[in-house]
Amino acid sequence: MTVPPGPTPERIWLAVEAVDMRSGIDGLSARIQASLGRTPCDGTAYAFTNRRRNRLKLLVWDGTGVWLSQRRLHRGAFTWPSASDPVFALSAAQWRWLVAGVDWQRRAVVPVVWTATGVE
Repeated sequence: MTVPPGPTPERIWLAVEAVDMRSGIDGLSARIQASLGRTPCDGTAYAFTNRRRNRLKLLVWDGTGVWLSQRRLHRGAFTWPSASDPVFALSAAQWRWLVAGVDWQRRAVVPVVWTATGVE
């Protein structure tokens, strides 16, 4: 049996700083408003991770309510940006790679084309 996925937002924002995974909808919504300066009910999704980067929570408003999803990797860690900005936007394709536990930053790189005259 396949469980239908939750909402598929157009934009996914990663909160760069690690959070306490005990936080629920209210705590993560307050964090979005206070530290990110955004509203959690804007139709985009917000992803959070813990310090070890092996757990991820996704908070998204679908127009009638809030979804809170959680994912845990049994081995390895999620690839997470280390930027000076508090949030980082991902495309839908990058999001699919991230939740699969694949290094989405490498998957997004334009492939090198080798020719007889060199690299293009």
